Amino acid sequence: MTIFSKNRLDFFVLPVLLLLCFPGFAQRYVKGLSPQESMKTFQLQEGFGIEPFVTEPDVVLPVDMVFDEHGNVYVVEMGDYPYDAKLGNFKGRIRLLRDTNGDGKVDKSYVFAEELPSATSVLPWKGGLIVTAAPDILYLKDTNGDFKADVKEILFTGFFAKNSEAQITSLRFGVDNWIYANNHGQGGQITSKQNPGAAPVDVSGGDFRFRMDRGLFEVESGSGQFGLALDDWGHRFVTQNTLHIQQSPIAYRYIHRHNFMPTYRSETNISDHELVMFQKSATPYWRQQRSDRRQAKYDSLKSGYKEYARDHFTGASGGTFYGGDGFGASFYGSIFTGDVSGNLVHRDILKSVPGQPTYVASRDEKEKDHEFLAATDTWFRPANFTLGPDGYLYIVDMYRQHIETPVSIPEDLKSDMDFTNGDTYGRIWRLFPTSGQKRDAQLTDLSARKSEELLALLSHPNQWWRLTAQRMLLERQDMSIVSLLKKTFAESKDAKGRLHAFYVLEGLNSLDAEIIKKALNDAEPGVREHALVLAEKYPQYLPEIIKLTEDVSPQVAFQATLSLGQFSEKEVLPALAGIAEKHADNASYRLAILSSNPGSSADFPELLLSRGMYFNKSSDGKLKFIEDFAFVSGSRNGKNEISSLIIVLSKTEKNWQIAGLNGLTKGIKRSKNKKEADKNIVKGLLKLEEGASEDVKKAITGVRNSLVI
Repeated sequence: MTIFSKNRLDFFVLPVLLLLCFPGFAQRYVKGLSPQESMKTFQLQEGFGIEPFVTEPDVVLPVDMVFDEHGNVYVVEMGDYPYDAKLGNFKGRIRLLRDTNGDGKVDKSYVFAEELPSATSVLPWKGGLIVTAAPDILYLKDTNGDFKADVKEILFTGFFAKNSEAQITSLRFGVDNWIYANNHGQGGQITSKQNPGAAPVDVSGGDFRFRMDRGLFEVESGSGQFGLALDDWGHRFVTQNTLHIQQSPIAYRYIHRHNFMPTYRSETNISDHELVMFQKSATPYWRQQRSDRRQAKYDSLKSGYKEYARDHFTGASGGTFYGGDGFGASFYGSIFTGDVSGNLVHRDILKSVPGQPTYVASRDEKEKDHEFLAATDTWFRPANFTLGPDGYLYIVDMYRQHIETPVSIPEDLKSDMDFTNGDTYGRIWRLFPTSGQKRDAQLTDLSARKSEELLALLSHPNQWWRLTAQRMLLERQDMSIVSLLKKTFAESKDAKGRLHAFYVLEGLNSLDAEIIKKALNDAEPGVREHALVLAEKYPQYLPEIIKLTEDVSPQVAFQATLSLGQFSEKEVLPALAGIAEKHADNASYRLAILSSNPGSSADFPELLLSRGMYFNKSSDGKLKFIEDFAFVSGSRNGKNEISSLIIVLSKTEKNWQIAGLNGLTKGIKRSKNKKEADKNIVKGLLKLEEGASEDVKKAITGVRNSLVI
């Protein structure tokens, strides 16, 4: 196989030099294996096989991979890892892989772009690539056909660019036409080079999303690290190194509707099997030593904390939604996540729970005591995954001796560790079912397809085809197919196809009130859920939104609650009160109600009291809602806001009073609206104190002290 690069290294020389320079190296840390030898160490779920798709020297240090609509494969090589990118010596690189003879196998490897800082992910767009390369998001394109990018534009800049494990990454095109990326909650004032007049966006504490077709960009909720899965209906599941699957059910634009919330974080660990994994590889010497030292310290402090050196997620990476048609229906919708420290691939099944907005991630019954794939080869580093046009899953293996950054390892343990050992290795594995006829790898060129043909692909059983077709139609802005799109949405029996058609219409600015109404009544919950978001622009559909807060789908009912909070009409408050009475024990619902202006208004607790259902029986969740509501009231400290809440509390039992008063104290202390207590507050506290228990009096004292009464 031919490779075209001006910086090609002889990947056989480095391991020999390392053995000469570090005699202890061979004893504590084993050498790497050839692809065929490494593959023999894989313990794979029954019914599946695995084969190399492409290996070194045609790819090295791979961390992401995509198939575009031209039949190209792009691979991101993170040459700077594990060190910070050095100005003037950037080592990030994008490989372009091609099949030139049509046999479904890669036979050409080109360096499409190089000297990029900390490149971590790519996404096709208009014949080129969007690339995350902190501090920037770039656009690269080859315009002269030499397989090298000659266009390099900065789309966005300002992202955190230090720790390579916590940078902007994991680009994903969503069914809603937004492009999402993980930011790990890192700070940064993001500006758009394409839209310099736009105000900077502060991404601290969140992730990021943007629209290429409209020049929009904004912070998104969550703090994903390396791995972002979007299911068929646009739900986001993010990976962090120790929490392998989390969900953020509340978008940033909802939870930040006002600035007085006790918390703005809605991320939820949705795994029902905690941090346990089933590792087959040996524990590295340095990790065992570090764990032993930490455990000794914990024991000396009698903390009761347990430090694990193995069999627990510490390097979770690359969580990916499997939406392919190659593995069979029982595997569709699985989330595949690697653990680069444990040398394994984990699989989760997503389950919807009645009354719960978030999903639950569970092991499959056949994988209760083992992983989908586990290797004894300690160099196997499944950092990422991608779905191919063939319906199979591809594993991106950043094959190397050490995957950890040096900053996390004690100095004395680094003496015989070479953190660059493996810089000339890299593998992409192709996962396939062993039953039936194995499919050829499809490097398919869709670029010449007519828009009508792409429209038909919106109902393809493989998510790659659906999303690729949708993206291409969005890029083309072909208005001639609007009538066909409307017909598809109205008549298609395929729910996923209807949703894709719905959003192509949105991308062509061709949605209208009639289509929105039809979508609100669609048979598929996922379509109703998205219709609610767009119905927020149509006040006439408020009755439908209120009705959908009682939907049988937990996700639809929850989105209806979020959308309801966007309105201020008189019907909103009693509807939110009913939701609080039913769902206050759920943390996500509490945040959804409190983040809205009606649900955090002074009138809300008065309404709850008058209805008689909320305060008739307490629970931990209900008490927490009152405490958090009081926090908002104290933090906002608006006119008569605190005094009106105290009046409500005076008509409730002791436990409600303590919760509310404690919340007021916390909120007032954080308030930027410092005011002296008015006479109504003083009077209300005095009345509340009459005949109160010592616990209530103590809570009253807290409020007085915070207001300096």
